[in-house]
Amino acid sequence: MARIDFYETLGVRQDATDEEIKKAYRKLVFEYHPDRHPDSKVAEEKIREINAAYEVLGDPESRRSYERLRFGDETPREEVPDPAVVLEEMEQKLYDEGRKEIFAVLIKDVPRIKAELALIRERTVEKQGYDTFKESVVLDRAADIMHELVTPEMEARQKRLLDVALAMMVSQRVIRKGDDEQFRDVRTRFAQTFRRGRASGYRNALELFYARK
Repeated sequence: MARIDFYETLGVRQDATDEEIKKAYRKLVFEYHPDRHPDSKVAEEKIREINAAYEVLGDPESRRSYERLRFGDETPREEVPDPAVVLEEMEQKLYDEGRKEIFAVLIKDVPRIKAELALIRERTVEKQGYDTFKESVVLDRAADIMHELVTPEMEARQKRLLDVALAMMVSQRVIRKGDDEQFRDVRTRFAQTFRRGRASGYRNALELFYARK
């Protein structure tokens, strides 16, 4: 499946410096500027791709987010991307980012994990009469306390990831450029996926320490 890679769009290596990226961008903008190619649809499309790539790679924070979400290059580039598959792959990446984020927070706080397990065990026994690692109870608890685990820095990181993911979806033609409603729908979908990933990270951390009594 073809993938539009922002590094390839700008013609730079993945380890290019910020200055090299800026120089490549300026060179391409000069080459494809509409004033040099009046009425050229190809140049018009090319300049849009160049600007989209630089908007992400030209900012160090957005570039780091792109590195986490970037598609691999293991498939033939001449094939036409399937928007549904591209969307699904991005959702999986965002889910994993949310899961790893909360897992990393909790795994450093074993006393908190044990306290959470004690509460969940109590609620589970009350609900069904015996102790198990009941996922519905675990996920309900995750929803209740997620605001305690997520810091402002983590929220800012999530926003950057979503912004970059959406920019990639526009470049991959999954989102139609200028379609604000579709843009909002996909952003909502991505945010929900990230939250599910965070809840999964909570569950994974607790499950490591769970022992049935």
